[in-house]
Amino acid sequence: MFEGTSTLGWLVFAGTVLTVMLGDRLVFGRLDDSRLRTAVYRSVLWVAVGVGFSGCVYLLKGPTGAVDYLVAYLVEKLLSVDNLFVFLVIFRYFGLGQHHQHRVLFYGVAGAVVMRAIFILAGAAALHHFHWTMYIFGAFLVFTGIKLAVSHDGEMDPSENLALKFGRRFLRVSDTLDHDRFFTRLGSRLYVTPLFLVLLVVEFTDVLFAVDSVPAVLAITSDIFVVYASNVFAILGLRALYFVLADAMGKFGYLGLALSVILVFIGAKMLLSDVFKLPNTVSLLVIVGTLGVAIAASIHKTNSPRSSKSTPPG
Repeated sequence: MFEGTSTLGWLVFAGTVLTVMLGDRLVFGRLDDSRLRTAVYRSVLWVAVGVGFSGCVYLLKGPTGAVDYLVAYLVEKLLSVDNLFVFLVIFRYFGLGQHHQHRVLFYGVAGAVVMRAIFILAGAAALHHFHWTMYIFGAFLVFTGIKLAVSHDGEMDPSENLALKFGRRFLRVSDTLDHDRFFTRLGSRLYVTPLFLVLLVVEFTDVLFAVDSVPAVLAITSDIFVVYASNVFAILGLRALYFVLADAMGKFGYLGLALSVILVFIGAKMLLSDVFKLPNTVSLLVIVGTLGVAIAASIHKTNSPRSSKSTPPG
């Protein structure tokens, strides 16, 4: 069930990631990520690399592998975009400035890369050894998609986050920030700062997101290389994309609905996989078409005269 990938393939993947990270650092490292222009350029770079890596997958695994990668990348990217809106709510709740947001996102993205590897290996192993878990994953994706469509307009309450409740109850938390540190000393005792609590909430939230995203990508392909590469390229660059979306908050109101449709579609595909196998080329067309309709509808709604009149100035 698991397609093999040569050591060369993994080296190409690792080399691409490290090279782009180094180039990103050299070109944008001294610029302020929270400035919209810088964030846009940085986001375009990572999206171009993420999509362009499908060429490497094509050389390694042929056209089928490349299509699988593109579908997985698009699904993971859309899920990540939806997650960033949740991070925006979390940062607003804690009253975090852009400098501190930047620091939390840096470590949050690094943690996500490690956690996704663990979830992907666990999920792939479950599918490999227990075929019936495919139906559990499929049903879960359908349920999640329907739930998201029904409750997407309801904004989450960060104060109810389990990680935050745990941190406040079992950790010694200082009352104020200590510059950009996660730990501080008060007298002879070590405390965590509120910034650490924010990071804890972000990491825990990403674990919850992985419960949705990993089954969704494993529904597309069981190839660990394609699954992990699509996840990593979708996650890297999220820090810059966050500041783009923070500026565009409210302008893409139908993306959540598009995500719901895509999750239900992938879940249904997983549930019916033993009866009817839908080619991933069709899945790619469905996902791109759904995203295109959602973006066009969002732009039309934002630019419509009625929307402009109902939006207060400033």
